[in-house]
Amino acid sequence: MRRRHKAPPAPLPQRDGIDPVRLRLPADPDGAWATVGDHVAARYADAIGTEQVDAMFREGRIVGANGPVGADEPYAEGRYLWFHRDFAPEAPVPFEVRIVYRDERVVIADKPHFLATTPRGGHITETALARLRRDLALPQLQPAHRLDRLTAGLTLFVVRPGDRGAYQSLFQERQVRKEYEAVAPYDPAVALPRTVRSRIVKERGVLAAREEPGEPNSESRIELLEHRAGLGRYRLLPATGRTHQLRVHMNSLGLPILDDPLYPLVREPEPDDFSRPLQLLAKVLEFTDPVTGEPFRFESRLRLARWSRPTAGH
Repeated sequence: MRRRHKAPPAPLPQRDGIDPVRLRLPADPDGAWATVGDHVAARYADAIGTEQVDAMFREGRIVGANGPVGADEPYAEGRYLWFHRDFAPEAPVPFEVRIVYRDERVVIADKPHFLATTPRGGHITETALARLRRDLALPQLQPAHRLDRLTAGLTLFVVRPGDRGAYQSLFQERQVRKEYEAVAPYDPAVALPRTVRSRIVKERGVLAAREEPGEPNSESRIELLEHRAGLGRYRLLPATGRTHQLRVHMNSLGLPILDDPLYPLVREPEPDDFSRPLQLLAKVLEFTDPVTGEPFRFESRLRLARWSRPTAGH
């Protein structure tokens, strides 16, 4: 059985709440890389560019366990390197992350619309994780689950790395009761409450998920809480966690969630347009703490704007 090698701690601190990139030099059976610089330049030619890689070596920004590494140093399989990438500027999300609860184990935060939970794709520094690490001085903070960027509401973060697996297991094993709230059109012809089950498929590189025939892999209970002026306020209770599940199921009922840029039609808003937040809120998280056995129930303090002002413009 192959033993897993434990990486040494990073010699570089976080920057803006983002960990440095860690690179372990792989085996080189063909002798393709004579120097460290050869490998790094080849590996990151597309993502960073060879000229930028050369500059990072010259400026001492690529380091090993004992300090800066020279591009001409001999290649050594298994050696660890670290560096910080320069990220493209991101449009600041003009809404704050509010703390609902905090103790020595977890942070429960109200994530605003438009803010990604974790660094991914073009959203790196403008993420809830990066902000909380900086603002709370908790560099080891990690999410136990992920909430879609366009969805607002409760998100659970774990303070101590050793506890993360226990809290992640709560979500993976469906031991967390999650309740969402949405604003969507009201249609008296749609009988509610009801449970929607379908097979949802999400392809990499395709923005919207789709339903297709086959064994269901998703389940949501849809309840109408109240309605007025042609709009309804709905309680959504997902039993599974497929990508965009609640949005897909509401759309399949002919009740697309207000200001959804993907369902029923895909539209790509400007990256700095924060005027039409998706009217979907992760309202409740309820679970038994896996460390202490204490029951918890948290409720978001956020409100959906289109229900508060249903006759107002977008």
